[in-house]
Amino acid sequence: MKTRSLCSRIGRRGFLAGTAAAAVGLSLAPARGRAAEEKQLNVYNWDTYIGETTLDTFTQKTGIKVQYDLYANNEEMFAKLKAGNPGYDIIIPSDYMVETMIKLGMLVPLDHSKIPNIKNIAPQFQNLSYDPGLKYCVPYMWGTVGIGYRKSKVKGPIDSWKAVLDSDEYSQRIALLADQRVVLGLAMKYLGYPLNSTDPAQINAARDLLIKQKPHIKAFAPDQGQDMLLAGDVDIVMEWSGDIIHAAEEDQDIGFSAPKEGTYLWVDGACIPTGAPHPENAHAFLNHIHDPEVNADIANTTNYPTSNEAARPFLNPDNLNDPAIYPPQEVVAKSEGMVDVGDATRHYDEAWIKIQAG
Repeated sequence: MKTRSLCSRIGRRGFLAGTAAAAVGLSLAPARGRAAEEKQLNVYNWDTYIGETTLDTFTQKTGIKVQYDLYANNEEMFAKLKAGNPGYDIIIPSDYMVETMIKLGMLVPLDHSKIPNIKNIAPQFQNLSYDPGLKYCVPYMWGTVGIGYRKSKVKGPIDSWKAVLDSDEYSQRIALLADQRVVLGLAMKYLGYPLNSTDPAQINAARDLLIKQKPHIKAFAPDQGQDMLLAGDVDIVMEWSGDIIHAAEEDQDIGFSAPKEGTYLWVDGACIPTGAPHPENAHAFLNHIHDPEVNADIANTTNYPTSNEAARPFLNPDNLNDPAIYPPQEVVAKSEGMVDVGDATRHYDEAWIKIQAG
């Protein structure tokens, strides 16, 4: 498998290039107009979800310096932008959040003439249901959520969500994601309901299942389940596929399973938020990340599958042949993307509050 360099822990999606081109957690100045765009780009992305050289090569090619801030989940990013864009030029929300932000006017329509590398995106990602014709987002990476586990600590095949959602076999050795839509959605998937159900009875059934299971759950981990697994704090986790792949590189006793009930098959999109102070620079960055070799570096670093067809010749062959990264068709067929559930969001919010308090 690919040898990891420069970073001892990879969060949900990749590696944060620790260079002068990237600055984390700095305060942002408000937009000052677009007459003469400064050589600056402000990126707000998942906790480490970039290639080892992506930011450096962008700065080398364009002279544009990158400020790079991190968020742990879609809801955190959305809350910050909903209150008013503090100066971000690029964000990378997931499918359902892209849909929500489009509806709320929070994303800028893209100028495809400034993103010639958009032609490299595979046909199946060119016309997403929530963004037909890629008007507002450029697909980035995609992947699944599955079960990571310590092989020496589990009994029998780990092939069902039952192991983490409806069993006391690994009591207090379980970590779930701290993500209400993912956790509730997969609980509904396990119960035989749609991942995106808007039926209060089905959402509440998932809530009740999780409240029942809560005494056996050690933590709802904010994108740290893989670290808990590596540290020996837990033996089995619900986690993003790429995170478990990275953990398995460090420890061969760690395995990954895509459960038989199906899972959440997500697609992230790179977008320009409304109020971005550097839209020209943002378009240049969107084009940069879909240069085939640049994109392959991102995919090879993060261990997530890419939407860029032209990057394929540059991808790590081990990754291409790994079903944990590129899942088999039978898993894909049972899986679902996540969509905006509209007014039903309040039912998810209410259910999650009761789970956390229960």
